[in-house]
Amino acid sequence: MFDESAEWTPTEMPAQAGRTVVVTGANSGIGYEATEAFAASGAHVVMACRSTERGRDAKADVEADYPGASLTVRELDLADLDSVRAFVDWYGSEFDALDVLCNNAGVMAIPRSETAQGFETQFGVNHLGHFALTAGLLPVLRRTTGESRVVTQSSGVHENGRIDFEDLHGEVDYEKWGAYAQSKLANVLFAYELDRRLRAASASVTSVACHPGYAATNLQRRGPEAEGSRLRVLLMEAANALLAQSAERGAWPLLYAATHPSVDGGEYVGPGGFRNMRGHPTTQESSERSYDRATARRLWSVSEELTGVTYDLPAPA
Repeated sequence: MFDESAEWTPTEMPAQAGRTVVVTGANSGIGYEATEAFAASGAHVVMACRSTERGRDAKADVEADYPGASLTVRELDLADLDSVRAFVDWYGSEFDALDVLCNNAGVMAIPRSETAQGFETQFGVNHLGHFALTAGLLPVLRRTTGESRVVTQSSGVHENGRIDFEDLHGEVDYEKWGAYAQSKLANVLFAYELDRRLRAASASVTSVACHPGYAATNLQRRGPEAEGSRLRVLLMEAANALLAQSAERGAWPLLYAATHPSVDGGEYVGPGGFRNMRGHPTTQESSERSYDRATARRLWSVSEELTGVTYDLPAPA
């Protein structure tokens, strides 16, 4: 368990030379900051981005700060399972190892829309896309020498979430914040269930959940922009300026969860300051619902059915 008095920062990350990391949503916000920190520590980072143009721009920015950075940009659209499969196939043909998979990309509180396969977009991108990606990359994670990790980014909003199995995609009743909370609860349920199944398989892979607290990123703008509400964009920008910590600090829990030797599988890491919205990373308790194993098992089964992927892992006892 983490010593909260230590006030960990990324300057204490172990050297990452020789390690390979995949970061989804690596071109902006927390994904960009995590990419830069991993690269600065010597890792080769695969920047998995929906827009390769924005990914290449972000790559150039990292290289400007760290000329020796080792980076690859590759297209990954989590709203399209065909794109997920293409990324998995490409990765397996290019790399023999994967030390850390950071399931970081996401969308938040947007008007209802659907993914390429007809899933509600927040549930489809935040949970199902990463569920399928992790399944596809699990074989290379398992054959990597030493311990590898899967870190899944959730949110403190998961505490308000419920998994509505009767209306997962909001076809009957859609509320943007409720859909977001459901997807973020799904992230934690998935991270814990994955770790239980990895343990049952005696795999040298651990699964950890994290959240960034309240960090100022472009994520907050996308919902108001999609609704065409200039006023709400301005209000969100003001709230970010007054209340949020930086995206750089928002990436600390993910970096801690991905690299600290004391982190164990099935843990939940977030900022330990005011209301868990800011501060140095600590190991925390997630919501009561996130520990419901029956819900986690049902969600796992439904996710396999919806995505068409299967995990070669035994169900935990």
